[in-house]
Amino acid sequence: MMSGLAVLCLLLLQTGAHGFRLGGNSVTHQQITENAILNMTTQVCRALAMAEGKDFKFPPPPFTAESVALACETTKSSKTFHKTISLIREKNKMVDYYFFWSAKHHFDDETFTEGRDVIVKGLSSVKASIKQGKLAAGREQLGKILHTLQDFYSHSNWVEMKNEQPNSNLIRANTIIGNIDKNRPTCRNCDGDNCMNNILEDVLQDKILTTGYFSYFFPSKPKGKCSHGGKADQTSRIEPKGGINKDAFDSNHGYLHLQATKLAEAATTELLEDVRQAAGDKSFLRFLGITRGKPLCFVIDTTGSMMDDITEVKRVTSSLIDSKVVTEDEPSVYILVPFNDPEFGPLIRTTDPEAFKKSINSLTADGGGDAPEMSLSGLQLALTGAPSGSEIFLFTDAPAKDINLKSPVIALIEQTKSVVNFMITKVLGFRRRRQSDDNQQEEQQQYRMLRSDSQVYRDLADASGGQFIEVTKSELPKATSIITESSSASLVTLLQATRNAGNAENFPFTIDETVTSLTIYITGRSVSFTLISPSGVAQSSTNVSGPLIITSCSVGNFQTVQLNTQVGLWEIKMMSTNPYTLKVVGKSPIDFLFDFLDVEGLTGGYYVIDSRPKAGVNGSMQVTITGSTSAVVREASLVESSGSGVVNGSVEAQGGGEFLVHFDRIPSVDFVVLVKGQSSNTSNILFQRQSNTNIRASTLTVTAADINSILVPGTPLSIPFTVSTTGAGGTFSIQVTNDRGFSPAFPSSLSLETGGRASGTVTITAPLNTTSGSDVTLTIQAEAPGGTDTNYALKRLTVLRTVTDFIPPVCQLLSLQSNCSSNCSLLTWELSVLVTDGANGTGVDRVSITQGNGTLNTSLAGGDNGTMLVSYVSTCCSPDVELGVVDHVGNVGTCFYTVRAGTTNSTQAPNTQAVGSLSTKAVQSFLLCISILILGLITSEAVIN
Repeated sequence: MMSGLAVLCLLLLQTGAHGFRLGGNSVTHQQITENAILNMTTQVCRALAMAEGKDFKFPPPPFTAESVALACETTKSSKTFHKTISLIREKNKMVDYYFFWSAKHHFDDETFTEGRDVIVKGLSSVKASIKQGKLAAGREQLGKILHTLQDFYSHSNWVEMKNEQPNSNLIRANTIIGNIDKNRPTCRNCDGDNCMNNILEDVLQDKILTTGYFSYFFPSKPKGKCSHGGKADQTSRIEPKGGINKDAFDSNHGYLHLQATKLAEAATTELLEDVRQAAGDKSFLRFLGITRGKPLCFVIDTTGSMMDDITEVKRVTSSLIDSKVVTEDEPSVYILVPFNDPEFGPLIRTTDPEAFKKSINSLTADGGGDAPEMSLSGLQLALTGAPSGSEIFLFTDAPAKDINLKSPVIALIEQTKSVVNFMITKVLGFRRRRQSDDNQQEEQQQYRMLRSDSQVYRDLADASGGQFIEVTKSELPKATSIITESSSASLVTLLQATRNAGNAENFPFTIDETVTSLTIYITGRSVSFTLISPSGVAQSSTNVSGPLIITSCSVGNFQTVQLNTQVGLWEIKMMSTNPYTLKVVGKSPIDFLFDFLDVEGLTGGYYVIDSRPKAGVNGSMQVTITGSTSAVVREASLVESSGSGVVNGSVEAQGGGEFLVHFDRIPSVDFVVLVKGQSSNTSNILFQRQSNTNIRASTLTVTAADINSILVPGTPLSIPFTVSTTGAGGTFSIQVTNDRGFSPAFPSSLSLETGGRASGTVTITAPLNTTSGSDVTLTIQAEAPGGTDTNYALKRLTVLRTVTDFIPPVCQLLSLQSNCSSNCSLLTWELSVLVTDGANGTGVDRVSITQGNGTLNTSLAGGDNGTMLVSYVSTCCSPDVELGVVDHVGNVGTCFYTVRAGTTNSTQAPNTQAVGSLSTKAVQSFLLCISILILGLITSEAVIN
């Protein structure tokens, strides 16, 4: 097996100028980040394939999320892979927004130690988050620290000192970053606009590390020091004038822009490799969104009357797992959240299907002294613990006791774009409320209460694009078929509508050639319909033997209809005097992601809005096509969820499957996003896709400062926030909730003038016993006077205990025996190693093979520091082995051993080292790889402000 470094070098050489824009346009942080992620993901998938004895086919350059997912044999994960890359890229970009003035986040002003602390602390947070399964928090933190890491190569003189490899000590605490002398002059004036020689010769000769000073307001810096440079930097106007940044080709040191870009990408890859070694290959791929199927997530009422429901959940879980395991639709993660009264949780998350079966089978029905239960608390926990875009199934026969969480739950639905289906067994609201009352009037009143009790579930289902399914307990087994049907990762939404008036209405929808398994879901009582196919054939819902409908099933208020798939324009005519919902889905590789954007004032660029868009004004949206590299967007619209209003947008292609859409007006009522386009240049039929999530615009804006996202147990963390309005002023109510039950301090209201803004602060403290690596999702909500409008800000915090252990485990060779003198396939060699983490270490957590094809066995050797005994056996055809050794805080070491033909019962000295502190041969290979890249790709560039 090739070593990880050799594969990385091969990848970088194969991709060439992959992702770097030619023709004078500089490449951004986001491009550097995406390139490194795509390369590293390909490397990891290749390593796993080789370990399993499979062939691996490299995707053709330039790599894309689709081509890498295909190479990894997880084609259905291209959407989640896209989503993960987009989140990491966006958080990287937003460092320039939230930390524009912070020198340490950009390595300005010679803040080497402070900048390294940002990276190291953030890296510890990323590793802890992955270990606890809190992937979203880890992704956000990764994007932030990558920005700081990448800026080092543009803002320092590392490149000018002719370094050809990354500064590995930037990701290691308590190491020497470089030769730093803050009292030594480092620059002279530029020669007019020519700054090629403004760094003093003795500084370069003595390898004195420096960075430019920067100030947007004040022309002040230490005497003789270099400036960052550029129009915004006031320090570059005083001697020594000019700057040294390599942010773009037209920067003061833009002639070194290419080298800075390549080193920034190599450093990004090195950090990703460190995360990979700490997490393990499979966990690392899950972290990046490379999985087989969709998450399977259940939120289950475990009170006394739910025995039948729990039994059915056990049955459907066992059946689904047995049918999906080792298929491309095998769930990527299994999540269970039980709730009762007053308890809810804990959230159980596993990737082991048998462990999930065991958790489900251990559920019992007990307790619950009154009708309402803590259903929304359980749902809130699921929404924060499940991956974005999950499909969640909530089972209950009781109304919500914690109805005050409705708005925070809707905020989470909108942010995660998850779908929530409610499986309600009758009689909701009658449980324990109706004792022995036979009075008809009382019974009618109870029914009205029933309808009121269930409305919160209906509203949440509508908001998420899910189903509100209401059946008897005996009917539940028939209704749970939706769980199996919706478990496919390739399921896409073609049409969705909610109608409260119950009037007759026609709905057209287009089926393109990539769609299969066409299905219609309808909820509502006494709903009929007529289907008209592209060929003009009509069939009513009462005709079960017509040519269009394959199967039709009705249970409770829920209908599911499977159609014969025909390409072209369909129409469904709905007829009902009652409220209903309509949803048309199918299977297709082509889908889309979307985010609303706002304009950043300092740079003029766009950034993703983390809350509701502004209502009644113009706006912009980013659309990304997933599952295809040839599909293009032709139309994008905002369609009213409960009406016929449509706002059409203008579409601008941005390249790489991304499109920018501008709207003259964002609707003030709930709406969904509708996208139409061509799947290929030869396609004559437009594809149609629609968002599940119903979007609500707002005249309010809530912004939480992204100053610090790490919460140290026992230490209060203060988070400033602002509320602004484009509407009328008054007293605005503030509500702050979180999914961990922590008690934050915050103002209950803020006073705003018309068109004004006001600020507040949330202070939150995690208890001392909070698990390191867990996260807290904080929802800050503002409500206009009279409850006429709301908006929110979501902030995800990572709980992280202060890390003091930065030393990786070490290996002690106990024995090495071999007899590799003849036919290697018939002979073996054996190795025994003791892995320890030192007296003050956190203990050995994991040992794995990073190079070699033998068999590894580990066992605890006793002791307080998690000492581990390792044995390894291999054929002599695989004479080398490299072990990755990881402690409990993610410090990674490697131990290398080898035997050679002709040796008998030999003992070799180990080579134990931290990741990044590579063997001499490996370093030479890496340097050669980077040198070839730098010399060969002279037209590439990157913006790293």
